[in-house]
Amino acid sequence: MIRQSRQIKVGNVKVGGGAPVSVQSMTITDTRDVEATVNEIKRLEEAGCDIVRVAVPDMEAAKALGSIRKSIRIPLVSDIHFDYKLALEAVKQGVDGMRLNPGNIGAKYRIQAVVDAVKERNIPIRIGVNSGSLEKDILKKHGSPTAEALVESALRHVRILEDFDFFDIKISVKSTDVRKMIRAYKLLSEQTEYPLHLGVTEAGTPKMGTIKSSIGIGSLLAEGIGDTIRVSLTGDPVDEVITGINILKSIGIRNKGIELISCPGCGRLEIDLMKLVNDVEQRVSGMELPRPVKVAILGCVVNGPGEAAEADIGIAGGRGKGMLYKDGKLVRSFKEKDIVDELVKEIETFAY
Repeated sequence: MIRQSRQIKVGNVKVGGGAPVSVQSMTITDTRDVEATVNEIKRLEEAGCDIVRVAVPDMEAAKALGSIRKSIRIPLVSDIHFDYKLALEAVKQGVDGMRLNPGNIGAKYRIQAVVDAVKERNIPIRIGVNSGSLEKDILKKHGSPTAEALVESALRHVRILEDFDFFDIKISVKSTDVRKMIRAYKLLSEQTEYPLHLGVTEAGTPKMGTIKSSIGIGSLLAEGIGDTIRVSLTGDPVDEVITGINILKSIGIRNKGIELISCPGCGRLEIDLMKLVNDVEQRVSGMELPRPVKVAILGCVVNGPGEAAEADIGIAGGRGKGMLYKDGKLVRSFKEKDIVDELVKEIETFAY
């Protein structure tokens, strides 16, 4: 059963309330370097990113947000801690969303000032709680950053905003511990109708981080929990977007684009399967199709024909040639050197 959440809008992207699950990322450039930040965001846009977040450590970075926003297509979210003046400047610069924990910015008049500013521009706030940044009293109460502690902290921040009559909220309760993260989101989903932003914080390098994020985010999405996601990886943020999209595709949530599947390989391989798959993946990267298309690339003549026939388009390769299947039927065969060109040509027919 899909959890029914309230809907908010981050720029032109709907989050929650039955909207498609969106994929987010965060830049690793210095936000004060407008050109570098814009260039990185454009790379994220090309990879399929729906919403991007940038760090705002000081006023110079806050004042750069306007120039960045004017140069990109996707919604821009400012990430702000402690200083309410940075939040006010971010609003002035035209951001589409804000990551801010109201309990961390001090006196009530500061919170009121931020709430008044975001209300005027219809800017939502994401409350983001991490296992490494819990309040001292909550840590003392629970003894450690438990799932229950994460949820208590998040709801404390929520109540602060609600007391100021602000409800345009989404929430995250991230942890580096996958099981703790899953439990926290499940508990939170039972106690609030606000949309949830899923993620495993500080997941690590792509090798381990992809696995942790796939298990944590994927498990929750499979149970209908989650409205927007970010895969946190050390390295190029484009990898975060690609991994996030693939998580959605793997459980049937992302309803467009190409799902490329291939066999793991064995001693029966008679073609260079790895090169073939990599070449096809590069050729179809970023290709927009009106519906999801499953493309299978199999490397032998034993299981290949049967498995290829299960896909929208499939290649069974071996003995110097490739057999092309479309909608379960063998269409034609061609030489191994022509497999990539012929396969891409067939994929392109789905664009019309």
